Amino acid sequence: PPREPLAVLPSPFQLLARASERWGKGRRIWCKRDDLTGSLLTGNKVRKLEFLAAEARQRGCTVLVTAGALQSNHCRATAAVAAQLGFKCELILRGHEQELSGNYLLSRMLNAEITYVSKSTSGDEMTVHLADAEKRWAARGEKALTIPIGGSDAMGIWGYIAAVEELTEDMSRNSLSSAAIVHATGSGGTQAGLNAGVLLHGVDADVVSYAVCDDEAYFNTKAQEDWSNLCVAQPELPSVPIKTITNDKYIGPGYGKAGEEIFDTLAELARLEGITLDPVYTGKAFYGLISDLANDAFASNAPDIIFMHTGGVFGIFPHASAVEAALGRA
Repeated sequence: PPREPLAVLPSPFQLLARASERWGKGRRIWCKRDDLTGSLLTGNKVRKLEFLAAEARQRGCTVLVTAGALQSNHCRATAAVAAQLGFKCELILRGHEQELSGNYLLSRMLNAEITYVSKSTSGDEMTVHLADAEKRWAARGEKALTIPIGGSDAMGIWGYIAAVEELTEDMSRNSLSSAAIVHATGSGGTQAGLNAGVLLHGVDADVVSYAVCDDEAYFNTKAQEDWSNLCVAQPELPSVPIKTITNDKYIGPGYGKAGEEIFDTLAELARLEGITLDPVYTGKAFYGLISDLANDAFASNAPDIIFMHTGGVFGIFPHASAVEAALGRA
């Protein structure tokens, strides 16, 4: 499919030697640095938005509309893409107007129109809000592309199908014959794309997805649905199920909430490797990985583990007090 060249690619692929010694239990831990895909476009969302923005251009759209939490990485990235490519942008955010920080501050700077909805708004209700926004823009003479939460749909998953192709080159260059690919899953699109990419590119890899909300059944179903929808849209693809492995044991108190153990892990990894994770997505996935390794419960026997760093650095700042407390415990 058409693609807008937005991300700084290929992203770096690094061996985390000290983290491997600290937590690997004989396995090597590598990091695919998708936190370095750009500045305002840092993280996994830009890979999806390359395909979604191209779709918007192809359809003759003038507005990008999407939805998420107040501190959504995806919403910030969508606002940045809109500004860079000359689209208008509307973000439908769970929450209310408040002090500017993190992703929310950047979304406002990027001139996105923001519609606030209740924090308890469900995914299905967000879908209705997106449809209503499309109608509002049409009444103003504008054509909007509505992008689901996280950019997770049949078009968006192409971002991580393409990323796996990039990973095969990383693995070959570093003589990795097989691996476990670990990442955080919050809307299911990256998960669907990674699993589809492994299937399509014939990679010997298990994709282990650590949930940050919902549960194992939801994500396994959502990833399969995204893949099935893509196969319907493009019949030349193999209509066989993708393999999904979801771990929902490290969600903690809920989406966007994290315990002391997550912040302690963030602080220790930053000291060891100079890599920052966030407490909403990557921090929970990395903590889940090292906990499962410690307990001999990790879902793959692969000798090499590739941690997909899907970004989220701007999500650290609203949690400054919890980070400060972790530094005090170090």
